[in-house]
Amino acid sequence: MSLARGVPGQRSFSASASVGTPFAGIPEELRAGAEALLAGEPEHHVRSVPFLQLDDDLEPLTLRGLLRPHKRALTGAAALVIAETATMQAGPLLTQLGIDHGIRAGSTRVVAIAAGAYLATAALHWVLAFARARWTAQIGERALEGLRLRVFSHLQRLSLDYYEREPGGRIITRMTSDIEAMTQLFHEGLVQFLVQGLMIVVIAGVLIALSPLLAAITLLGVVPVMALLTIWFRARSDAAYRIVRDRIAGVVSHLAESLAGIRVVTAHNRHRHNIIAHRNLVGSYQDANNRTAHLAAVYSGASELIGIAGQAFILAIGGAMVLRGSLTLGTLVAFLLYLTQFFAPIQQLVQVHNAYQRGQAALFYLRAVLELQPSVLERPGAAQLPPVTGAIALEGVTFRYAGGAPVLTDVDLAIAAGETIALVGATGAGKSTIAKLVPRFYDATEGRVTIDGIDVRDVTLTSLRRQLGLVPQEPFLFAGTIRDNIAFSRPDASEDDLREACRAVGLEPMLSRLPAGWDTPCHERGVSLSGGERQLLALARAFLARPRVLILDEATSNLDLQSEAVVERALDVVLAGRTAIIIAHRLATAMRADRIAVIEEGRVAEIGTHDELVSARGRYAALYSAWLKHADVRAGAEGAPDRIEPARRSP
Repeated sequence: MSLARGVPGQRSFSASASVGTPFAGIPEELRAGAEALLAGEPEHHVRSVPFLQLDDDLEPLTLRGLLRPHKRALTGAAALVIAETATMQAGPLLTQLGIDHGIRAGSTRVVAIAAGAYLATAALHWVLAFARARWTAQIGERALEGLRLRVFSHLQRLSLDYYEREPGGRIITRMTSDIEAMTQLFHEGLVQFLVQGLMIVVIAGVLIALSPLLAAITLLGVVPVMALLTIWFRARSDAAYRIVRDRIAGVVSHLAESLAGIRVVTAHNRHRHNIIAHRNLVGSYQDANNRTAHLAAVYSGASELIGIAGQAFILAIGGAMVLRGSLTLGTLVAFLLYLTQFFAPIQQLVQVHNAYQRGQAALFYLRAVLELQPSVLERPGAAQLPPVTGAIALEGVTFRYAGGAPVLTDVDLAIAAGETIALVGATGAGKSTIAKLVPRFYDATEGRVTIDGIDVRDVTLTSLRRQLGLVPQEPFLFAGTIRDNIAFSRPDASEDDLREACRAVGLEPMLSRLPAGWDTPCHERGVSLSGGERQLLALARAFLARPRVLILDEATSNLDLQSEAVVERALDVVLAGRTAIIIAHRLATAMRADRIAVIEEGRVAEIGTHDELVSARGRYAALYSAWLKHADVRAGAEGAPDRIEPARRSP
């Protein structure tokens, strides 16, 4: 198997696997150009994000809070906005100068100067607008980078119960659609709000300077009507945009679920049903967007009508003033030009307000996520768990999920260091819940769980879980290489450690068949590998972590007999010298354990060795008898034997 990782100190495309991205390689004819392009790309240094630091020391998520760390950059942006706005407002004044002192006075020189100055201010405005757009875009991206990291790191901190009750698509929406709405707000909303708002203030001042009477008519007659219209629009659009964010979350959630279950959909011919269901969700999303579009259209049309009516009214009054000689023609033209510019920002603010409302709705949901606190928290001053021998005890443990009936009731269970215990029983009896309490995926409602006599709630989560390993029923493989997935539990593992883990669990025959060995991409969820191969990878990952306690959740229940035999041989190696909790539906797996605990209705009904439980003729004996009658015929056997001897692990 190839172990090449690239020359140290050089950037290589073969290293793409190290960041968890599947990559098939660059064709030789493109490699030189690609390497040259990559060499010119900036490096993005990895930042240290504290995993267990909660957001108690951070203020609630607000626009002001997002922008506060960028005060200095925002000051520079404000200066650019002011300069840009000033150059935009020079045109009407230059027009007035050209009319009153050039055209009416017959001075070609004044007209030429006014026209030249107009072109110069237009060019300067372009330069300032370019600089402002680039500057503010960088500020927005830096702020959004921090927001993305904050939301993602908080999602990593939340406890398992959040992910068991919250649809995956809805969580993805928070990190995609909602962040995208915030991006539009930063790039299109806030800056335009500053530019257009400043324009309104500046133009209002210029209007007053040009003609106090016409300015008073405009500001006292037209602006209040526009303000009332804006208040009406905001009151109705707030709720409408929140509905939009909620509906898009439903669309993404259904999409994620349909893609994850595409095999089941295909097997049961549910394509048409799924299309209808998705069409209904998309239709409800469309209805919500139509509502916001309707509100925006009413507001935009009404504000435009008010602006045109105001201009017509000012033209009539101003024209009369020009005819009486109380106002110059150039001043009236400049006033009307400024009036057009006065209402144009208001029209722009309609679009800005739409982006603002979308951003505020997204901010509402993002803030709700960040305000969630993990249900499993470290106690203040939690100690580091020292190296343990692996003795586990559940003492009077009762557990219930939020709002539910007790799943476990007064459970007492002691597991000796180095012992393997199998939990058997009906589905829903509480086996998996016991396994989830040991690594503190959940905390016991009553009683306590200890390792080597230490309450797991008194130690840090990192030090606890560092000494625990988990092999689930469906091992999860990340997009990346086989090497990356094995090293997931110990990223700093050496090549020799990786080789040892692969050799121990019997992965070498599989790796030898692959052209790229353990540099072969796994693809998403390991779909290119068989169930047995994925389980062996999970066992190699657990072996590499060297945990003192290992939890196996029905690790062989979905395998065929041949794959199960391979995996069970690997289990003998992985479990040697470790404390292990095995959740087993197949009694062949349970019989490999030192002791077996029968879980029934949230209690330990029986516990003992296989022989002891069979001799007791209780619940386990009944399970064993039923299993013998329905056991699969083993390879090479004539039929199900009258008695299957339990396999024993080598010490």
